[in-house]
Amino acid sequence: MAADRATLSVNPREQFGSRASRRLRREGLVPGVVYGKGDEARAFQVNERELRHLLGEGHTLLDLEIDGTAAVPVVIKEEQRHPLRGDITHIDFHEVRLDQAIQAEVPIELEGGEQSPGVREGGVLEHVTREVTVEALPTEIPESISVLVLDMEINDTINLAAVEPPEGVKFVVDDPEEITIATLSPPRLEEEEPEVEEEAELIGEDGEPIERPEGEEGAEGEGEEEQPQPERVGEESDGGDGGGE
Repeated sequence: MAADRATLSVNPREQFGSRASRRLRREGLVPGVVYGKGDEARAFQVNERELRHLLGEGHTLLDLEIDGTAAVPVVIKEEQRHPLRGDITHIDFHEVRLDQAIQAEVPIELEGGEQSPGVREGGVLEHVTREVTVEALPTEIPESISVLVLDMEINDTINLAAVEPPEGVKFVVDDPEEITIATLSPPRLEEEEPEVEEEAELIGEDGEPIERPEGEEGAEGEGEEEQPQPERVGEESDGGDGGGE
């Protein structure tokens, strides 16, 4: 749970626009906005390394301190990252009251997949839904929802209805039965490549194979017609003596 809150100290931001934001990023700073009650919003800038370290610890609720003022509890509303490098390019926070429930997106983690019977038999475990919307007091928002898949066998499916939320937390979904968390499919068989026929088929103009005439399917060297031998001039016939009267 998020009962132990970290504190993030930031400075006010007075320059705006894409050019100013690029300059801040070159200096190792990240532009951000914290939204309060109504339309109130305050712009700030924060050290990128410090922010990345704090987010890496999985905090969902933290105290934000702007230029030494009294810290206020906030949750992450949106974070933007560079599509290739993954660097944080902008961060939005939302100020909350600790005695009022809020909704937040929480990641779902699978536990025990490598030891499940289906995976050990070669099945493929697919993590389908990776986050879920929950509602709880800010101090009760979990960092993640753990789903045990240790007993999954091939062709098994786990949906959200089978997952028990932590105490004080409820899932914000219309039908938990329709939310698939994980599936375990049979092993994927490699398709065998068809053997190439040694003898190519004759194809007609209509695209259909042409049957070979009889006598042309023998082995190489066979089927050649014997050439007739020329008659020898003056050759004697059988039984003749060649003499005259």
